[in-house]
Amino acid sequence: MEVEGLFHTYLTREGPLPVLQDVNLAVERGEYVSLMGASGSGKSTLLAVLGGLEKPQSGRAFVAGTDLCALTRDELAKYRRKTVGFVFQHFGLLGALTAQENVELALTFSGVPAGARHRKAKELLGDVGLAARVSHRPHELSGGERQRVAIARAVANGPDLILADEPTGNLDIDAAESVARLLASLRHERGCTLLVVTHNPAMAAHADTHYALAAGRLALTTIDDARGRSDHGVA
Repeated sequence: MEVEGLFHTYLTREGPLPVLQDVNLAVERGEYVSLMGASGSGKSTLLAVLGGLEKPQSGRAFVAGTDLCALTRDELAKYRRKTVGFVFQHFGLLGALTAQENVELALTFSGVPAGARHRKAKELLGDVGLAARVSHRPHELSGGERQRVAIARAVANGPDLILADEPTGNLDIDAAESVARLLASLRHERGCTLLVVTHNPAMAAHADTHYALAAGRLALTTIDDARGRSDHGVA
């Protein structure tokens, strides 16, 4: 993953609001990167660009050799299905579907046949420790279990890149650590790149490399600095 000279500005009633300012980032395949920063610092915008949800207004962004700025709308949709897996703070599960059906949904959009979908979804839920919960709906699962379903869904199509936005933000300490260990282990097992936005220094501690984003500007940092930012309420 490589980002070069990324700028992004939103228009507000008060005028232009710069969100990303000359962001440069290089991440090796299989690397685990944490990103910390105060609310409004541009973290979610950067993830939206890397996830193909939003095009940058200036600069370039490459993921797995793909120039995101050059893709059409249809190509971006295919990129999101095949190359990127998303994990969100609020899980993003459909309440009417079982855990297995939520995971199968990602495979359905990729055109996987029904029989293969069923087998793959069960296998993935087993991989995240939910073999006994495949038929449960989200309201029947704990927060940690729901996030595990979301992670199984995120890796269903074998993405090169997993983008996680505050994946432990709604979890208690034990569940958060369990999810943090799971993401770290899946990254090793599957060889995918992992970029995690987090306010949780314990989550960030699992990463290889640490960045901080402040006022739209990205800087390499250390886990000790990240902890210090969190302790002072600015991470």
